[in-house]
Amino acid sequence: MTIGLPDEYRMLQELAAKFVDNELMPLESAVLARETSGQPFELTDEEEAPLLAKCRELGLWGLDVPEEIGGANLPAVARIGVYEELGRTVTPFTFPPDSPNLHMLLATANERQRKRYLEPYARGEMRSAIAVSEPGAGADPAAMTTRAVKDGEHWVINGRKIWVSFVKAADFTILMALTDPAKKARGGITAFIVEKGTPGFIIEREIAMLGGARTYEIVLDNCRLHQDQVLGNVGDGFGPMQLRLTVRRLEMGAWCVGMARRALDMLIAHAKLRKTFGTLLADRQAIQWWIADAATQIHACRLMIMDAAAKLDAGEDVRTVASMVKVFGTEMATEVIDHAMQAFGAMGMAKEMPLQQMAQRVRVMRIFEGPSEVHRMVIARRILNAAR
Repeated sequence: MTIGLPDEYRMLQELAAKFVDNELMPLESAVLARETSGQPFELTDEEEAPLLAKCRELGLWGLDVPEEIGGANLPAVARIGVYEELGRTVTPFTFPPDSPNLHMLLATANERQRKRYLEPYARGEMRSAIAVSEPGAGADPAAMTTRAVKDGEHWVINGRKIWVSFVKAADFTILMALTDPAKKARGGITAFIVEKGTPGFIIEREIAMLGGARTYEIVLDNCRLHQDQVLGNVGDGFGPMQLRLTVRRLEMGAWCVGMARRALDMLIAHAKLRKTFGTLLADRQAIQWWIADAATQIHACRLMIMDAAAKLDAGEDVRTVASMVKVFGTEMATEVIDHAMQAFGAMGMAKEMPLQQMAQRVRVMRIFEGPSEVHRMVIARRILNAAR
């Protein structure tokens, strides 16, 4: 992290780094071995339970949860160092609760919803998912067709969602649906809370993704929800969803810094030991340039994220810079990891190495939360509009 941060934020990152080194890194080989054998890329209950307990013991839980419901209420500039450290390991674990859905709930939940969903979620007693993308509306959520129609005190929802993560284990899902087709994203999209087991909310199939991840396709078949399940105001679902995406994109940037750091560390250690044709890799210009470029890009990305986090904490609109972070971070990590794999040669292709898992993970990240091409389009459009 950069200069000028309070000591307690630096200490928090150091604490997270120790947790990663002592608790998560030792689990990598077992998780990678299970994934190689065709099993899900996930922790077992026996592995996860002590990690969650350790999080609570160390205070690495609810970092951005408001103090009145048991959290630390830390700003984004304090949390990005934690996300960076988590990016260094391929062990699939994060400090609960997942921040993006938390922030969307904080911005929209009414008093009843805070008690029923937000507070248990913040305490780790419930899990959540969010369903936005559709088979014909992925990168452009404004093109969604899943329709919610008012029927007295209820809404009846029909449609289909895809690429929904965590829904199989979620106690509730934040569902985006069209309530006014004429307005679409400009006042026609509404967020709903759908509890697990709600009739008409059907998990149709599991979709295996790169890196061992699992997503799901959902069918909404006359899914009937009481009007109390509207999250926020009718027609006002698009704005809070954008807030959620902004939070995730800064997280992803920090994860990318962590992944790139790990890949660079592995590359350096290997280059100082490995000889080819009588010369250490570390003495070859190609490797030296990879190292120099990686260190420079990591430094630049970290500064970008810190700037974006500070602006977010100050209440500024950071949608454009968050897009910049997402594009730069994912593409930077892609290059650094690929160079590390190339330097390791055949070993860099081995499934037992974390590099291949990192490469798959960052490849998926270049699509999730908005493809790089869409972000570039949006960045350019905003800059052009501002210049008029």
